[in-house]
Amino acid sequence: MKKQLTYIAAAFLFAGTISAQKIDLNAMPKPGPTPAINIAKPKTFQLNNGLTVMVVENNKLPRVSASLSMDRAPYNEGSVTGVSEIMAEQFENGTTSMSKDDFNKKVDYLGANLNFSSNGASANSLSKYFPEVLSLLSDAIINPKFSAEEIQNSKERAIEGLKSDEKNASSIAGRVSNALMYGKNTSRGEFETVESINKIQLSDVQNTYKKYYAPDNAYLVIVGDVKFDQVKPLIEKAFSGWKKANTPITPLEPSGNVAKTEINVVDVPSAVQSVVSLNNLNTLKMKDANYFPATIANYILGGGGEARLFMNLREKNGFTYGAYSSMSASKYSPQFSASASVRNEVTDKAVKEFINELNAISTVKPEELENAKAKLKGSFIMSLEQPATIARFAVNQKVQDLPADFYTNYLKSIDKVTAADVSNAVKTTILPNQSRIFIAGKASDISEGLEKLGYPVKYFDKEANPVAKPTVQKVDASVSVASIADKYIAAIGGKANLAKISSYTMNASMSMQGQNIDFKIVKAQGGKELTTVTAMGQVVQKQVFDGKTGFSEQMGKKVEMKPEQIAEKQKNTELFEELGFAKSADYKLGGIEKIGGEDSYAIKGNDTTYYYSVATGLKTGETKKIKVQGQEMTIPSVFSNYKDVNGVKMPYTISVNQMGMDMTMNVKSYEVNKATDADFK
Repeated sequence: MKKQLTYIAAAFLFAGTISAQKIDLNAMPKPGPTPAINIAKPKTFQLNNGLTVMVVENNKLPRVSASLSMDRAPYNEGSVTGVSEIMAEQFENGTTSMSKDDFNKKVDYLGANLNFSSNGASANSLSKYFPEVLSLLSDAIINPKFSAEEIQNSKERAIEGLKSDEKNASSIAGRVSNALMYGKNTSRGEFETVESINKIQLSDVQNTYKKYYAPDNAYLVIVGDVKFDQVKPLIEKAFSGWKKANTPITPLEPSGNVAKTEINVVDVPSAVQSVVSLNNLNTLKMKDANYFPATIANYILGGGGEARLFMNLREKNGFTYGAYSSMSASKYSPQFSASASVRNEVTDKAVKEFINELNAISTVKPEELENAKAKLKGSFIMSLEQPATIARFAVNQKVQDLPADFYTNYLKSIDKVTAADVSNAVKTTILPNQSRIFIAGKASDISEGLEKLGYPVKYFDKEANPVAKPTVQKVDASVSVASIADKYIAAIGGKANLAKISSYTMNASMSMQGQNIDFKIVKAQGGKELTTVTAMGQVVQKQVFDGKTGFSEQMGKKVEMKPEQIAEKQKNTELFEELGFAKSADYKLGGIEKIGGEDSYAIKGNDTTYYYSVATGLKTGETKKIKVQGQEMTIPSVFSNYKDVNGVKMPYTISVNQMGMDMTMNVKSYEVNKATDADFK
C-alpha cells in the first residue's frame, strides 16, 4: 500500500510540474545540442600477403565479431556468370581437413555464426570461444573443399531460383535495368541465366577462387571483447598461410547516362503491378563535398514514410504501398535510383509524379531540412551500437580514402548543410532529364499511357535485348464469352457430370516463410461459400456466405458483409461460374494473354478477370481486385495440374501472387456432395 501511495504522489507531483511549466504536449520537443562522437580508432597491422587487419577493443559485452571484406572491382564472369555465387556457397561445405558435418557441428557447438559471400565473410561468437571460431573461419577460407557433387547441388538450387523468378517483375527489373545502364556483357551489367549456371564446372569455381578470393586488398576487422596483443598472434597464425593472387586489376568498362530521359519497358504479361524505377549514374564519392548534401536530398525525396515520394504516390494518390529512393556513393557503382511498384492502370500517372518530385527536390523547405538532419543524426548515433557499423567505418576509411576525422565529425558535417548546398548537390546526382525510366509490367495495359508522356519508349525482352512493341493478339470473330464457357465446361467433364455435383470441398496447403498454412474451401449451389485459413492449428481467417448474407472473421474480429458485396455475390450463384456467363451482361470478352505460359482468352467480370486456354479450354487463371485498408490490390492466381474428381477435372496446383510474393497452393483432396447448410453458418 505504501508503494502504491508513493506512485500516486509521484504522479500528482509530475502533473503539477507540467501545469506549472505550461508545457504544450502537442508541440514537437526541440532537439538538444549535437553530441560529440567518440569512435574508437582501430589498431592496425598488415600481413605479408597483403591482408590489412584492424582491431577495435570493446569490452562492454563478452562477444567478438570478425568481418572480412575485399576491395575488389567487379569482374566479368562471361559465359559462366554466377560462378562467384556458386563458389561462395562452397565455403560452408567443410574444409580439406574437416568434413561438412563436423565443421557445422563445431560451429553450432560453439554457438557461433559464420557467413560467407563472394567477396568476404563474417563471424561472431562469445569471446571465450573466439580463438576456435577464428580458426574455423580461416580454415574455411584458406582450405575450402570444392567438390563436383556440392557444386552441382548449388547449381540446381540456383537454377530453381532463376525459374521461380521468371515471372517476377521485381527480379526482372533489377536484372535488366543494370544490363541497360552498364551493358549486358560487362562486369556490372551481366546477369545469371540457366545457361550460364549450367556451364559452371569444378575448374571454374577453383579458378575464380584462386584469382579473386584472396588477401590482396582485403580487410579483416575484429570488434569486441579482445586484447590487441593477444589477438594479433592468433590472426597471424590463422591467416599468414593465405596466398596472394596478384591478379591484375581490370579497368571498369565505360558507362554513362542517356542523353535524354527515356522509358525502357520489359513486358511481363502476368504482372498485375508495374515495377517502376528511375535510375541515373553519377560520380558521387563519400569524400566529396556534395556527399552530405546529396544524402540529405535523398532522405527528403525518398528516405522513408515522411519523404516526398511516399507522401505523394502512396498517401496522396494511393498508387502504391510505398515509394522510395536511394543514393549510392559506392566506390565502383555510384548511382541514384527511385522506385515503386504501382497498379498497372496508374503506371503512366506514377511516372509523371516521380518526374515532378525529382524536378522539385532542388528546393527544400527549412522544416524538411531540419527534420532530415535530425533523423539522419539519430540513425547514425543508433548505428554505433552495432559492431558491424564500426567494422564498416574502419573499412570505408581505407577504401574510400576518407579523412581521419570523417566519422568523428559526421554529425557536424550534417549540421553544416544548407538548403543551397542541397540544391547544388542535386544538380550532379539526381538527373530527371538524363534518367532511364525502367518499367517491368504488362505492356498491353501500360504502353498507351506511357507513350503519351512525351519520352521515347523502347521495349526489351527479359534478357535485355531490344524487341518490337508487344502487340495484343486479336480474338477470332467466331469466339464469344458463351463459346469459351462452353469449351471450358466440355473440357472439365460436360454439363451432365457438372449437374451431378451440388457441392465440393477443397483441402489444400501452402508454405509461407517457412510456416505451413492450411486452406479449406467449401462451395455449394446457390453461391454458398466457406473459406477457412488455419496456421499452427489455429483458425486465423474465416469467410462465410450462405447465399443471402455473410461475414468475415479474422483474429477474433467479425465483420458483416456489406450490401454491395452481397449483391455482387448474388449475380452468379452457379457452383461452376461458367454456367452463368451467358446469362449475364457483366462478362465481356477481352483479348488473348499469356497465363502460365499458355495463350489464354480473357473474360472480364466486374472485379475478376477469368482466363481460359486457347488450346485446351481449361481455366488457366483468375485475377481478382480487392481493397485492403483503402488500397486497391490485384491478386492473380494460376491453375494447373488438372485431375479427375467424380468425372469432373479440378486443378490440384494453384499459384497465387500477393504483394509481389509467389505462393503455391497444393490441393490434398476434393470431397464431392458432402457440404451441409451447417457449413455456411
